[in-house]
Amino acid sequence: QVRLVESGGGLVQPGGSLRLSCTASGRMLSINDMGWYRQAPGKERELVAAITRSGTTNYADSVKGRFTISRDNAANTVHLQMNTLESEDTAVYYCNAAVVVTLWGARELWGQGTLVTVSS
Repeated sequence: QVRLVESGGGLVQPGGSLRLSCTASGRMLSINDMGWYRQAPGKERELVAAITRSGTTNYADSVKGRFTISRDNAANTVHLQMNTLESEDTAVYYCNAAVVVTLWGARELWGQGTLVTVSS
């Protein structure tokens, strides 16, 4: 049984910074792609950033230049450094990971979500 747990959300003023973390725990062989999604009130869940096991990254246009995704494979952890935060960044942020639990396939898992509120 594998689970993802996020941390680091909170209240930040516009222009401030926040760092989110997500750790996978349980029995697994490896983790392929990892990423962060977010969902604002009344909006659909959207991809914020993703990173492959080798370190290739992909960002939503709205966060390019402000957010940085990284991972620590030994710790089964992915981070999202968020700088120059705007009110539009307010959302629940969800961790996502493709976890290899058997030799023949991977499971797509989601964390419980962590709330980020950007307000003065």
